[in-house]
Formats: sequence, C-alpha cells, structure tokens
Amino acid sequence: MNPNREPKIDDYILKSKDFAQPILNHLRYLIHKACPQVKESIKWGMPAFDYYGLLCNIAAFKAHAVFGFWKGVLIVDPNKHLQDRSNNGGDAMGHFGRITDLGCLPPDEIILDFIAQAMKLNVDGIKIPQKEKPEKGPIEIPLDLLDSLLKNKNANSTFMAFSPSHKREYIDWINSAKSYETRSRRLGSALERITEGKTHNT
Repeated sequence: MNPNREPKIDDYILKSKDFAQPILNHLRYLIHKACPQVKESIKWGMPAFDYYGLLCNIAAFKAHAVFGFWKGVLIVDPNKHLQDRSNNGGDAMGHFGRITDLGCLPPDEIILDFIAQAMKLNVDGIKIPQKEKPEKGPIEIPLDLLDSLLKNKNANSTFMAFSPSHKREYIDWINSAKSYETRSRRLGSALERITEGKTHNT
C-alpha cells in the first residue's frame, strides 16, 4: 500500500457517480506522477493534495467534477486552459470548469506542467498577493448627530476618540432609521451610550 495514498480518497472516488470516477482517478494519477511525494487528505469534504502546503484538490458533484490549484492565479498559462477564479469567475469551482468526461481536460503534459509549477510555488514559499482593500471615504457625521455632540462635551470628546469603524457603526445605525421617530430614538440612545464610553456593538 502506498503510504502517500489516503484510503478515504479511495472511498470518495468509489462513492462518486460513474462518470466522475475515471476523471478523479486520472487526475489523481497525474498528481502522483508529477509529485510522487504528495500527501493526500480530505479537506472541506474533498480530496486534497499537499506538497509544502496545499497544492490542489479534486471533487465530484452530481453532474460534473472539478480540479483546482490552491495558487492557480500564479500559474503561467499562456494558452488559457485555466479559468480565472478571482472574483468568483469561471463557471464552476476549480480551474477547469465543469468536467464531465476526460475530454474536457487539456492534454496530460499541460496538466503535469501546471502541477510542477504549483509544486515550485509552494517550495519557493510564494504566496498569493493580498488584494488591497478599497479605502473608505471620509466619515460624514449627520448634521443632527453633530449638533447633538456639540451640545454634549463628554459625548463629543468620546465620539471623536472612537476609531473610524466605531464611528461608522453609530452613523450607519442612525442613518438606517426608516422614520423620524426611529431616528430620534436612535440618536438619543446613541448619545447616552457614547457618553458612557460605549461603542455601538458593546
């Protein structure tokens, strides 16, 4: 028995639909061919393959199978075999779309090259660049809240000392009121809590 092969993956494949079994077995074969040292496991309910970190995964669903690389966005793919998974692109989980038979896959040598690239990315410790979070605009304090704060020195100093996110929590809560009466109640409650030094979600 190959110590790098996980019996749970054997069971997973045997329990998959008939159309999916040859797909999963072939992909598993290619992964081991490219990376004999790969370690198998079940992660997130799917067969996963590790080599210096998560390398790739395969899975089967009712009408299609999938194959994805953990760092697929960094793999060089001049002929566009891989689907762009950024921002939920593509038509299925994974990088090869909905695989319904072996003919949906590119040639073996292409897949072997992708696996080799994924291995090198892990060995070299290359990480997927983090997306920069869009900067939020300046905080605009509603006039009624600002007026109330200016009339309450303690509340004003406390509110101004809050982090931008805590300020926005109060502002968004007040602005989401659907009626004047609700807004007035929230404004009064906010001033009371702010004076006590409490954030909105405290």
